[in-house]
Amino acid sequence: MVSKLDNALRFHEQALGLRAQRQQVLAGNIANADTPHFKARDFDFASTLKEALAGRKVGDLQLATTAAGHINGAASGGPARLMYRTETQSSVDGNTVDMDIERSQFAENSVYYEAGLTFLTGKIKTLMSAIQSQ
Repeated sequence: MVSKLDNALRFHEQALGLRAQRQQVLAGNIANADTPHFKARDFDFASTLKEALAGRKVGDLQLATTAAGHINGAASGGPARLMYRTETQSSVDGNTVDMDIERSQFAENSVYYEAGLTFLTGKIKTLMSAIQSQ
């Protein structure tokens, strides 16, 4: 029973987690708009979500073991592969942040995050009423 509930909510868990991570990346871009030589970063949300739902841990780095006594492990770099945003307008100081693009992406991601929360809240309320009804 619990696994069915977990499966029903897994998509929303992954999507909201990735939306929150993308919001942090976009906020970092905006915060560094005046930093010389800063390169704006982002990730493809759809492909990252698809890989996360398939169970692939995108961004986990396998640690190299060069001696028999080393412990196998992985360093988590986050679930998304960050890519550099293509430069739309060159800057004298080498910064690639375009504030118009960053603001619009930030606002769009916020709307999708809020919509995901609203949808998830509705789904939980539906599940609760199905459990409580007689």
